Amino acid sequence: MWVLAHLPLVIQVKIGRALGYLAYLFAKQRREICKINISLCFPELSDTEQRILVRNSFASNGIALMEVAIGWCRAPEDFRHRIEIKGLEHVKQAKLEGKGVLLLSAHFSTLELAAVLFSLFEEMDVSYRKHKNPLFDAVMSNSRKKNFPAVIERKNVREALRSLKRGHILWYAPDQDYGPKHSVFVPFFGVEAATITATARFARSNDAAVLFFTNYRSADNSKYHLEFGPVISDYPSDDEVANATKINEIIEEAIRRHPDQYLWMHKRFKTQLKGKSASPYSHLTG
Repeated sequence: MWVLAHLPLVIQVKIGRALGYLAYLFAKQRREICKINISLCFPELSDTEQRILVRNSFASNGIALMEVAIGWCRAPEDFRHRIEIKGLEHVKQAKLEGKGVLLLSAHFSTLELAAVLFSLFEEMDVSYRKHKNPLFDAVMSNSRKKNFPAVIERKNVREALRSLKRGHILWYAPDQDYGPKHSVFVPFFGVEAATITATARFARSNDAAVLFFTNYRSADNSKYHLEFGPVISDYPSDDEVANATKINEIIEEAIRRHPDQYLWMHKRFKTQLKGKSASPYSHLTG
């Protein structure tokens, strides 16, 4: 990873694309999950357009592997000149309130490096999902601790709440399927999806400001765009369905701008009200 992180950009992009295409060819189940998700979320696209989006998504996520190496093995200052930032004033103003900032994002392929680049402008605590491989988990955690004051496992809710109570910025991605517990079913790209309610609970804990963080790479892969929206108005309300719907709509709008740069390989619609047999992935093994 260290060697990959120090290669010239043009070579990194080529290697990343190659890895993505290899995954497209050989990671058959992930390819099928990606195809199912894109067909559900973009029914207006032709079969050919959907296939192209699937391939481009794998290529983008292949490049993301290079960006993970960069984020873990390089100093963020090396990439300051490649950052285009917009809306940072919203984050700064929200932080001045002293009640914490819940910085929402989604699983864009650029998320790892984008978070590292954001550390050049503001300190931020991050949440993560513990990896099953202890060696990989140690490398991931230690690499992130170099750039973030706190690296919080996603199940450690108390520590996340403490982060907000301390007035910190907390990065949080609520766009994956974590099962029916503490979730409501609301549309995501017009498809009913189990959506966690923890986002609103975190916001209520200290009356924290909630903003959305969009990040993507430019078409020629030379720049990283970090964009921060204003504080989400009238959020959270007392209606958990309305809260989850609002967040999904914001995420969907961000994804539609660069759909190939999203992680479509996740089983976003796995949990269904009618049970496992209703899952669009029920025919897949594993």
